[in-house]
Amino acid sequence: MRLPTWLAQHLAALRALLVFTVLLGLAYPLALVAVGRLPGLNDKADGSLLAANGKTVGSALIGQSFTDADGNPVPRYFQSRPSAAGDGYDPTSTAASNLGPESVVDTIATDPAESTPSLLTQVCARSKAVGELEGVDGRRPYCTSDGVGAVLAVFRADGLTGRITRVVSVNQTAPATPFVASYQGVPVELAKAGEDYVAAGGLITPIRGDAPADPAVPSDAVTASGSGLDPQISPAYAKLQVNRVARERGADPAAVRRLVDEYTTGRSLGFMGAPGVNVLELNLALDRKFPAR
Repeated sequence: MRLPTWLAQHLAALRALLVFTVLLGLAYPLALVAVGRLPGLNDKADGSLLAANGKTVGSALIGQSFTDADGNPVPRYFQSRPSAAGDGYDPTSTAASNLGPESVVDTIATDPAESTPSLLTQVCARSKAVGELEGVDGRRPYCTSDGVGAVLAVFRADGLTGRITRVVSVNQTAPATPFVASYQGVPVELAKAGEDYVAAGGLITPIRGDAPADPAVPSDAVTASGSGLDPQISPAYAKLQVNRVARERGADPAAVRRLVDEYTTGRSLGFMGAPGVNVLELNLALDRKFPAR
């Protein structure tokens, strides 16, 4: 007996559904799980977890912060780069800050909780803090000595040209002192909370200052990665921290430097990306070789 065309088509579709469900919904996932159990692959399949004293302390693929309860760096450990993922290295909130080169003016609200620093001020503040922690010059171009973006709003008599009538340091408020006393003969004012100097017609003018062209603090020490989860820092940032870590642990700086070299990985395939140092792996090795006093 020949089935009606519509019924035959439905039965064929049902058979295809069952076959592909078995193949792609059961066989294929189970095959991948089996491959992931092979020696040499099982660790990666489990998330490249790292353990210390019999406890899992993290993953080699996801960075973490080495700070105390107040968010201050723990001096005996190498510090990671900043993270924009949630409160820091939160895999459920992986994201960039969406701030770019044009983000140079802070939002200074009357309620401090609603104020948001620009990317420039974030970089300046981080560089100043790292410089103080490591005992090096933390100055950067376009940053003030108090760690905010060195940016002026310049008001002119007829908009874009004409004599300057007013100058405001848009990222500094009282009781700070303007990072420059005057600009082209006009005294510089401090910003006031709630004022929008861009909307008021001020021409935003970053001031480079006298910071060295090649800052002592590397760029990855002051900027977050795109994902906010990168576990690595540059060899330059790691070596900047060697003296502090060695001092805190009573170790020979040369020995700590050799440990940094040991945990430095090269470029992928020899030409992609840049060398990096996995901070968690390095700190675990530190605890094994040079226990904190």
